[in-house]
Amino acid sequence: MLTRDLLPGVPLIESPFFSQDISSLPEAYQPIAQQLHDQGFAVIDFPDAQFDERAEAIKSRLAARFGWSDPAACPMSARIQDAWEFDRDVRDIACNSAILDLLSALYGKTAFPFQTLNFPIGTQQPAHSDHIHFSAIPERFMCGVWVALEDVDADAGPLYYYPGSHVWPSYGNEHIGVSLAEDPPDAAVVKFVHLHDALPKALGVERQTFLARKGQALIWASNLLHGGAPRVDAARSRWSQVTHYFFEGCRYTTPLKNDAMAGKTLTRQVKDARKEGRLSGAVHNGQTLMQRAAALFRD
Repeated sequence: MLTRDLLPGVPLIESPFFSQDISSLPEAYQPIAQQLHDQGFAVIDFPDAQFDERAEAIKSRLAARFGWSDPAACPMSARIQDAWEFDRDVRDIACNSAILDLLSALYGKTAFPFQTLNFPIGTQQPAHSDHIHFSAIPERFMCGVWVALEDVDADAGPLYYYPGSHVWPSYGNEHIGVSLAEDPPDAAVVKFVHLHDALPKALGVERQTFLARKGQALIWASNLLHGGAPRVDAARSRWSQVTHYFFEGCRYTTPLKNDAMAGKTLTRQVKDARKEGRLSGAVHNGQTLMQRAAALFRD
């Protein structure tokens, strides 16, 4: 029996059989897979011969939507979600075929982009794990790809991350003592901010900063702790695009909105940017949830 057959519900890069299974990947993918397995992230050059032109076009078009010309006047909340729905270049970056092929091989399921975020400046976000916002069942079939649309230096509020944090437990509301029925709406977010601040200190993990040059991309695993460093120079922009990917054959959920103690798990309806935004249905062992429910009812 192939080791992949023993744990089909675990991404290849996070499998306990990784050292055996990595040889099944194309040789060019293996160093990237090793970085993701060991560190929870990998740095690559974005595979698009037209990237510079796309980056400049995106910056020009989206800057007009923000309505400012001076980064110092840009609010910290500035971002455009799902610009792929109206901007062809944003969509082409999200749907880049080489990235989709790479992620599909690394995870063992077919990747698809479901969300984009475009940022004109550094976010200064506290450390967080994407797992609490976007998750799959089986878990960890989600990843992010951040790409710099311009050179980023230390004063612009660069991205940072905690190497190896992707292997830490995937915590949910039940672990931090939050009840959706009894606690305020923001209780979980506040507790997770404190948790994600405390974990690296307790485990002695130092954060690393990504001083990216234009066209460099960072792939990260769903549970990697990452955030945005302070903007030392408010006059500096930090144009970037994040694309979040799920993988086919899963159910999609949001742990922040789940209440495991009450038996409530939200099923997300997610759009597939490859298919002009058509919804991607939740699937388990080749059946949609509705098909599976009908089969169980018949039984």
